[in-house]
Amino acid sequence: MIVEREQDLAVLAKAVSSARQGRGQIALIAGEAGLGKTSLVSQLRRQSGGSISWLWGGCDALFTPRPLGPVLDIAADLGVDLDPTLEGGARAAVFANIVQKLETLSATTVIVVEDVHWADHATMDFLKFMGRRITFLKVLLMVTYRNDEVADNARLTQVLGEFPSGVTRRITLRPLSRDAVTRLADAAGQSGEGLFEITDGNPFFVAESLVARSLGKQHVPNSIQDAVGARLSRLSDEVRGFMQLMSAIPWPVPPEFAETLVEGGGSAVFEAVERGILVPDEAGDLRFRHELARLAVLERLSAPRRRSAHETILAKLIDHYASPPLDQLVHHAAGALRTETVLQYAPLAAEQAARVGAHKEAAEHLGTALRFVDSASPEEAAHLYERWAYEAAVTDRIDNEVIDARRHAITLWRALGRKEKVGENLRWLSRLHWYRGEAAESARIADQAVETLASAPPSSERAMAYSLRSQLHMLNDEMDQAVAWGHQALEMESQFPDPEVRVHALNNMGTAMVFRGNEAGLDLLLDSLNIALRHDLHEHVARVYTNLAEYAVEFRRFDLAEDVLTEGLAFDTEHDLDTWTHYLSGRLAQLRLEQGRLNDAVQISQGILSLDHLTLLMRLPSLQMLARSSMRLGKSHAGSLMDEALQDALATEELQHIVPARLTLVEGHWLNGNLVAARDQLDALMGLGEKDRHPWNLGERDVWARRLGGPDSQPCSVDYPKPIKLELGGDHAAAGQAWDELGMPYAASLARLASADHALMSTAFSDLHDMQAEGALRCASRLVDQAGLKVTRPSRKRGPYKAARTHPLGLTQREQDVLALLADGFSNKEISDRMSRSTRTVEHHVSSVLGKLGVSNRMAAMLRVRSEPWLISAHGPAEPARTRSR
Repeated sequence: MIVEREQDLAVLAKAVSSARQGRGQIALIAGEAGLGKTSLVSQLRRQSGGSISWLWGGCDALFTPRPLGPVLDIAADLGVDLDPTLEGGARAAVFANIVQKLETLSATTVIVVEDVHWADHATMDFLKFMGRRITFLKVLLMVTYRNDEVADNARLTQVLGEFPSGVTRRITLRPLSRDAVTRLADAAGQSGEGLFEITDGNPFFVAESLVARSLGKQHVPNSIQDAVGARLSRLSDEVRGFMQLMSAIPWPVPPEFAETLVEGGGSAVFEAVERGILVPDEAGDLRFRHELARLAVLERLSAPRRRSAHETILAKLIDHYASPPLDQLVHHAAGALRTETVLQYAPLAAEQAARVGAHKEAAEHLGTALRFVDSASPEEAAHLYERWAYEAAVTDRIDNEVIDARRHAITLWRALGRKEKVGENLRWLSRLHWYRGEAAESARIADQAVETLASAPPSSERAMAYSLRSQLHMLNDEMDQAVAWGHQALEMESQFPDPEVRVHALNNMGTAMVFRGNEAGLDLLLDSLNIALRHDLHEHVARVYTNLAEYAVEFRRFDLAEDVLTEGLAFDTEHDLDTWTHYLSGRLAQLRLEQGRLNDAVQISQGILSLDHLTLLMRLPSLQMLARSSMRLGKSHAGSLMDEALQDALATEELQHIVPARLTLVEGHWLNGNLVAARDQLDALMGLGEKDRHPWNLGERDVWARRLGGPDSQPCSVDYPKPIKLELGGDHAAAGQAWDELGMPYAASLARLASADHALMSTAFSDLHDMQAEGALRCASRLVDQAGLKVTRPSRKRGPYKAARTHPLGLTQREQDVLALLADGFSNKEISDRMSRSTRTVEHHVSSVLGKLGVSNRMAAMLRVRSEPWLISAHGPAEPARTRSR
């Protein structure tokens, strides 16, 4: 009997109707355990008739969740053969196969995924994948979860929050009212006195209490365990023992397997189902009528009895199935404390999970095995440590435990005399330290990896170690060494062909060359990009786009930068490479800053910094740009942002981050008239000597030395760019013109301000005013007064400035409104209704939006907005971004 759920059913019925019309919907049904989420879905199915196809999958409370458990259930019902895909390890292809199958179905389809609070990461990726594409399917995706168990699951919270609001209906179930509880008691022929107070309106508690009373219990139990216990006490010893075994199985159990658990299992199963303790699910498999009942039985078992239950189930799994489910074997072997079985099956289960992209679950399986590592052989233990460290790091866990696991593996391989394995693990250990911003330790260990592998037979492992050394030199602006090590990597790779090694080394060498002004490096970068694309090495593709974009922006090749950033952001978004998207967005902010579009730089940076779970390296470009743009805009919080950016840059020990952070502080102190502090930062830059070979950074350093009235730097062999040479030569008018030709009005304004020329300074005033560079304008007023000149400051225009009316990608306000609705899953017709514009006009706006985003369809546009929230955030005053607590 369903009570007080009429409004929720109406919402779901409307969602079904929209799905029938070809506009996919999402329904999120939340509530604590026992509030009737499954009952609500089942009632909808009963009242929807037979014209709808239903696909049902659920997540199980295993020690380690079954990778893609509900997805595999759904795919099986769809008739999608996933075996080839799974063997290939292409998780995205698994999801794409399901979507393609759904597109061919004529009937409306309802997909139910239950209990996603227990979902593995791969299943959450499936939900994210479906959510981004649901608008184009005749599908209602229904997701149930316990909202009281989501708070600590940041990944699930993020996935649920990213569903497009225009097609998402959120239902939060509430406890029943006192009147509803009384009606349920009346329907059961019992008194409802005191029932509401004891159950607090939880439907499951109410139902269990009523059942307990019907079994002769005179008083309502004080807890659900007592209620379930009261029911079990009425069963025979055989059935009660069967239910205790079933309580140790946290997934639906096929009836034929359930019957094998105890002698006379058929009658035990029949009695449990007849009494309503076990119920069949959509596939006919048996599970407790409610998860709380199963947990209540399990918690009443003593530790020895629980271990014995796992032992019995493990033996039955091995006897009953020719190929038992690996995750179930690991679950029960761990519960039974069966060391050999855990060590046998946990690595296999981890490998299976990793193949479908469920790296968190793979790490958990291997973590289970590591609980028993003392009984493993040295080689087996070394494999476990290194594999666990890899899977844990893939899931962004790079803590001391992961570092220690790599070190354990190194120690064991060294004792076994396996130099190639020692070198390989040293290479990975170096990379871990680099991710943590520990550059010196990373370089030291990388040297060890190379030295170790140098004395081992040639191999692709040694080639990758050489390429890693090349990468570290490149990141530390040691470009000649980067190229030399890259050549060594390629030479060895020619003997042991490996596309990943070749892509990695070409990227390092190409980047090193272009940052030394050798444009032949562009060909190497493009070769790296093409090989990576050909072999579907997605992260390597993203890395090429990132390095190429950084070069194009920092060397002021803005046309190339616009193309690379557009292509790179579209690629990263399409392939769900969010980490790379966030870093690349920081480079887009840098491009807009250099172009004098200060508010655009703020908007992009704040959009990225507002996201959760960013590593130091992923957030640093946006933090640097927010600090510099806020300083130029004259915002009060700019000082704290600049200090934080320097601290984070110093943590990386990489000049590519440290030099820009100090240059920002030089400029910031100069704008504020604090010349002593500016010179302190400049002295730190001068102290780098020949370590910094970046021509634009070196030129900017020497320009600031001239502006601060200090001595010129020592002669430098680096050829400075044209506008810098002109200003250092005293030709401020030509320097300003050269900066303008590059599209850099702010740099042009600073060059003109240093001239003490009335006309040039007036032009600088006007341009800085158009950029809203209030911090620079205050400084300009001071410089004019010092020069004894009188320059009329432009009057403040009424209404918004031109810079505030623009968008980082050139979207008009109307196009931004269209993009926001498009991102929420609204159709062109619905957008036209909401905006009171004709469908043809909306189609024109949509076409323009797609072109400016560099994408070919609505889906790609929606994906970009998910990864780049600044695309639809409104312009406004720069506010302090949420910074990390230190």
